[in-house]
Amino acid sequence: MQIALEKFARLGYHQTKISDIVQEAGVAQGTFYWHFKSKEAIALEIIETGKEQLLQVIAQGYRQDPGDITDMVEASEALFHRLFNFAAENRHLMEILLMGNGADQTIRKRISATRNAMEQAFRRNIERAIELQMLPEGIEVELRAALLMSMCDGLLSRWLFGSEDIHSKVAEASAQQLASELANFEFYGLLGKL
Repeated sequence: MQIALEKFARLGYHQTKISDIVQEAGVAQGTFYWHFKSKEAIALEIIETGKEQLLQVIAQGYRQDPGDITDMVEASEALFHRLFNFAAENRHLMEILLMGNGADQTIRKRISATRNAMEQAFRRNIERAIELQMLPEGIEVELRAALLMSMCDGLLSRWLFGSEDIHSKVAEASAQQLASELANFEFYGLLGKL
């Protein structure tokens, strides 16, 4: 699966052949078909496994106890730091999830479902903060989760795969720096902490 993941990310889904995967793995093509019925099946398995791992990272941000604004920013920063570290350690997976790499419709749908599941996990975290009276009732949870997902998505894309011409500062930043900036932006916006 790791070899297939790397090939899908580097070459693209359509350009990757099963024969390339098995050759690098040092196994016969029949062995591949013993475990997976097709190239699509292994791609779907890779995405599903990645989705579960990403959801575990985000779920670690689920609140058990209430806290003040400083605690909320620190908790959010810790969640983003874990997410960015995961992304850095799983760069090929993130390339598939964020860039698509020419996948067919079935694969694109699974990627979309993964991204939607991530957004739902952020939504659950926001809803939990409301339950704990850390955020006011009546805020637009769906909109806030979409904004948060969009910020994460965009920042991760630029950090991992952005153009050196316009994203050099982002690419040079550490996971911790990006997590801190994102958490502060989440709670304080463009003006920053006053």
